Amino acid sequence: MADSATEFVVLGKINGAYGIKGWVKVYSYTDPMDRILDYGKWFLRRDGKVKPVEVNRGRSHGKGMVAQLVGCEDRNAAEAICGSEILVAKQDLPNLENGEFYWFQLVGLVVINQDGVRLGTVKEMMSAGSAHDVMIVDGDTDSVDREQRLIPFVEDVYVKSVDIAEQRIVVDWDPEF
Repeated sequence: MADSATEFVVLGKINGAYGIKGWVKVYSYTDPMDRILDYGKWFLRRDGKVKPVEVNRGRSHGKGMVAQLVGCEDRNAAEAICGSEILVAKQDLPNLENGEFYWFQLVGLVVINQDGVRLGTVKEMMSAGSAHDVMIVDGDTDSVDREQRLIPFVEDVYVKSVDIAEQRIVVDWDPEF
C-alpha cells in the first residue's frame, strides 16, 4: 500500500474486460506500449480511491494490451475495475538520459516562441501515431491570446529547448498558427 505522500504517474487505463478468466484490456500510454508490463506493481485509481494491484501476466493483443491481475479471477472482477487509471509510483520510474522527458514533466510548462512571445502552457501531450508527439498548448491570461495550439513535439525543428528547472519550452512557432 502506498502512503499518502506517494506521488503517482498515470501510465494507462483499464478499458474493458477480456474473456471470462479475469483478464482486462489495457490502454497503455508508454512507448512502446508493452513497457507498462515492466512495472509489476500498479495502483488503480477510480472514483478518487487508489488501491495497489500486482500484474500476474500480460501481453500485446491486437493494437492494445491485455493483462491478468493477481486476485482478479473472473469477468465480474474484471468489469468491476474497468475505467480505472493505471498508476505507478513516480520513484519507480527509470532515470532518463540527459535531454529525455516524461510527458508528465512537460504538462504545465510555459511555451514561448523564439521571439519571446508567450503562447500558453502545455495542457497535455498526445501521440500522433508513428509520426510524432503533439503538445496541446492552451492560451492563458499572460499569453498572446487565449487560443489553443497543437504544436508537434519535434526537437530541433519546432521544439528548440526544454528547461524543466525553468518550467519553459522554447519553440519555433508563429503565434498566428
